[in-house]
Amino acid sequence: MPSHFKNASNFSIEGDTHIHVKNNNYFGERLPKSSIETGALHNSDERCDAPKCHPETRVAVQDEVVSWIYDGDTDDEPKDIMWVTGPAGSGKTAIMGSVADTCQAKGILRAAHFFSSFSGSANRRSKRPLVPTLAYQLVQHKAMNQVADQILSAIKHNPAVFDHKLEVQLDQLVLEPLRVCREGRGAWPKVIIIDGLDECEAVQYHDEAQSNAPRRSKEDDQIEVLSVLKQAASCPDFPFRIVIASRPEHAIKRFFH
Repeated sequence: MPSHFKNASNFSIEGDTHIHVKNNNYFGERLPKSSIETGALHNSDERCDAPKCHPETRVAVQDEVVSWIYDGDTDDEPKDIMWVTGPAGSGKTAIMGSVADTCQAKGILRAAHFFSSFSGSANRRSKRPLVPTLAYQLVQHKAMNQVADQILSAIKHNPAVFDHKLEVQLDQLVLEPLRVCREGRGAWPKVIIIDGLDECEAVQYHDEAQSNAPRRSKEDDQIEVLSVLKQAASCPDFPFRIVIASRPEHAIKRFFH
């Protein structure tokens, strides 16, 4: 696949493989509102003022990402995860927003989650709603009715799944439904976009005033998110590519390298 990336500055892109729903109301009834974060969707009203790319801005990076989503299978060493990274202020979120809009228009965007440390919603800064928010978006797609039914069945069977670890949530709400449903995959969208991973802050599980348990660091939760995404990408029944954008923080950089 030809690369346009050489024309862009302050960015790098890397890949790593190791790394209409009839029951829609039922999903809303079974899913606690606190478990999903609709403000993290790429087209949410909360993101109406999010930075947008000028059509000529960072065209090379946008073209590289979209080209990889479409044609990455033809690379000499195909990858399932792309990491777009650059320093603060380099326009990553604007680019990912534009890529998400482009993919939505082309019908290849399946899900997105935009973390934000500046949001008024604490969920935008937490790992907790990530998997439920992705599952919610899978349920919404008209070409994935069978998957939606399986997700809803999983929630009915285990309503407490939203309190489990991310890897358990991923397996029960995403991977297992995908394992069961293999027909019609050619009509499914291609990509999941995760932006602002470095803005994911740590969830603390203990009362620090009454416990000697060590504080979790934001790096702990960020690596947990990356590990779950790697788990998804490594599953042969997971048909989506994943694009992750973040600053080149040390823990994230170590994970990819």
